[in-house]
Amino acid sequence: MQAEIEKLFDDKPQTYTEDHFRLFQDFKAALNAGTIRAAEPDAGTGSGWRVNGWVKKGILLGFRMGGVVDMSLDSTRQPFFDKATYPAKAFSSSSGVRIVPGGSSIRDGCFVGKGVTCMPPMYINAGSYVGDGTMVDSHALVGSCAQVGRNCHISAASQIGGVLEPVGALPVIIEDDVLIGGNCGVYEGTVVKRRAVLGTGTILNRSTPVYDLVRNTVHRATDDEPLVIPEQAVVVAGSRAIASGPGKAWGISLYTPVIVKYRDEKTDTKIQLEDLLR
Repeated sequence: MQAEIEKLFDDKPQTYTEDHFRLFQDFKAALNAGTIRAAEPDAGTGSGWRVNGWVKKGILLGFRMGGVVDMSLDSTRQPFFDKATYPAKAFSSSSGVRIVPGGSSIRDGCFVGKGVTCMPPMYINAGSYVGDGTMVDSHALVGSCAQVGRNCHISAASQIGGVLEPVGALPVIIEDDVLIGGNCGVYEGTVVKRRAVLGTGTILNRSTPVYDLVRNTVHRATDDEPLVIPEQAVVVAGSRAIASGPGKAWGISLYTPVIVKYRDEKTDTKIQLEDLLR
């Protein structure tokens, strides 16, 4: 399948045949099943993950192939006009996914595991992966190609940004057992390692270093590697004073995320409350 997808993506035909659409349907079925992913674990890389560029090409191919069609249940009260290749994802009771009514949407071409809870309104985009037992809370977004592990909690109004283009760029990675507090934002291929905790309002991206008060170091993205939040780190929104120029004279501080501790038994006890919400 990989070679066929890459060839079709590179050839850019003027028209698409029935065989092309069958290939894309098989590709999308594999995305839905989680047997192919936009990124996957790789112990040989600095971040522990590698991007599958051909999968991202296949997702982009779907946007090329599909025309905009009317998929509205009611064109007045609930209009729905989108690419024919990306309708809403189909679920049944056997899927084991809890989707509470009230304006949520999950696009076709993504994996949503058993025991996932979707609180309205929330959105999961094509190409993403959401592992078993994860909670996606109200007003939360899981962006295209984002990879979210098992038993995570994506709290209300948090944004897990995806990275679809360029195809070689690693998407946002949230590993297993991570707690994302309310109104957080994780962007630009950041990797949050397992059992980390992001406090309310924490923003992570390639541009903002993370100051580790426990290990006396600074975590940064480089030209070759994304920002990586260590396992079990507890990150909160902080500030850093400007040290020179008018900013210093005016007493201005800039936002910066800060690791204030690493998870311990007290942290785990507090997080047990999240299990009661599933």
